[in-house]
Amino acid sequence: MKGETVINPADCKVALLCGGNSNEREISLASGAGALQALEEAGFKVMRIDPSEKSELKILLEEPFDVAFLCMHGKGGEDGTLQGMLEILGIPYTCSHSLASGIAMDKGLSKMFYHKAGVPTPCSVTVNKGEDVNVEQLVKEVGPRSVVKPATEGSALGIYMTDTPESVQEALAKVHEIDDQALVETFIEGTELTVAVVGNENPQALPIIEIVPRGEFYDFDSKYAPGGSQHIIPARISDDYTALVQDLAVKAHKALGCSGVSRTDVILDTVNGQAWVLETNTIPGMTATSLLPDAARAAGISFPELCTQLIEYALEA
Repeated sequence: MKGETVINPADCKVALLCGGNSNEREISLASGAGALQALEEAGFKVMRIDPSEKSELKILLEEPFDVAFLCMHGKGGEDGTLQGMLEILGIPYTCSHSLASGIAMDKGLSKMFYHKAGVPTPCSVTVNKGEDVNVEQLVKEVGPRSVVKPATEGSALGIYMTDTPESVQEALAKVHEIDDQALVETFIEGTELTVAVVGNENPQALPIIEIVPRGEFYDFDSKYAPGGSQHIIPARISDDYTALVQDLAVKAHKALGCSGVSRTDVILDTVNGQAWVLETNTIPGMTATSLLPDAARAAGISFPELCTQLIEYALEA
């Protein structure tokens, strides 16, 4: 799974970008703290930079960095805007390029790319803020049970389970308070799985993680609160389903044009034998409870080794 580019960490100066101004700022800072420790343990020279501070952004112009390590989550950091700036500055960076990042951040747009690549994903409708919508017709299209969530936010922010036209209408109003686009998606009952994929030209899937949330579904608290969810590695599914889900995660990674690393969420309906791709995250979390480091450890890759590989992929690309 290692890239072809091999580096000496002691000779590599890293700009660790975390923080920002999105709704996920605190999670980004936590990811940055986790990655900083791992990178320093691996022997890299690291400077932490918060893009929300113009004075710190100037450092990218003034200091000769070999690579930027991205721990940015949410708008302004995960959606391609920061990646575009780094491309202009000529600084290699971890994770996907600006176009793939922008596509993946938009859940509705991602589904168009999934469909084109033959990746199954639940039926959905995107509703813009202020748009007149026939909720009764919407329910007929996506089904009586649906999930309403922001189309361009991450970390399970603002997700609502609905089962009546009235609850859909209420959920849309709440989602539109934090995002101009809401996604109404068919609810699929099944086993919640997530699959990290690493690599550039020949990406490979890491061991599948089964997620057992403490609450009704995998929301923000389930993701980040201690004990909010149980991560079971390897997932309790058959070898055939394992191969199927890992293949779908790699196909999703390629369909969106991802590089370096991604993490794709999947629902496995074992009754009907169908796996459904929900979304792909281009900058997975790096906190103590994050899924990517868990999956890497299950593959025999330590956290410092994982961070080193991500930098190697960035320089290789």
